[in-house]
Parts: sequence; C-alpha cells; structure tokens
Amino acid sequence: MVKIRLRRVGAKKQPSYRVVVADARSPRDGRFIENIGHYAPRANPPTMRIDEERARYWLGQGAQPTDAVRRILGQVGILERFPVSEGAPQSASEE
Repeated sequence: MVKIRLRRVGAKKQPSYRVVVADARSPRDGRFIENIGHYAPRANPPTMRIDEERARYWLGQGAQPTDAVRRILGQVGILERFPVSEGAPQSASEE
C-alpha cells in the first residue's frame, strides 16, 4: 500500500517536514517514491506547500494519506476538490 505521509527533516527540536509518497512498509525517514510538498509547523503562521497536481494524481492512484497529511490537505483545500474515502465500511443508516 502507498501512503502520503510526513518525513521529518530539520535540526534537533526544530522540526520541519516533507510531504512524501512512500510505501507503507518503509521507515518514517527512509525510502520514498516522490516528494510532493513541505510543512513547517514552527513558522508563524505555519507554512504548508503541496503540489496539488501530484497530490491529486497519487490520491487518484489509491494512495492513503495519514491523519496529519489529511488535515494538511484539508487546510490547503485539496480534499474539498478530491474527497478521500475513510476506508471504513458504511453503517446501515448511511445506505
């Protein structure tokens, strides 16, 4: 399974993150397929830059974003234009 997740970079106690597409089995800071953006939570205000075209491509290919990346994609506005299923089965009331 392919995931869209954060890869930690930056100095000790001053994290910044790259948003990468990686195999779910690879380590957090290990091998990745493609770098599609960055997230700097310590900036004021926090900065987020995502390559929307590549993010939409990978979501279309079935890549699953982690919870943190799902939040970032929502704030940037990508999930509004490309809804991602939660992967949970629908309940009887939703059918």
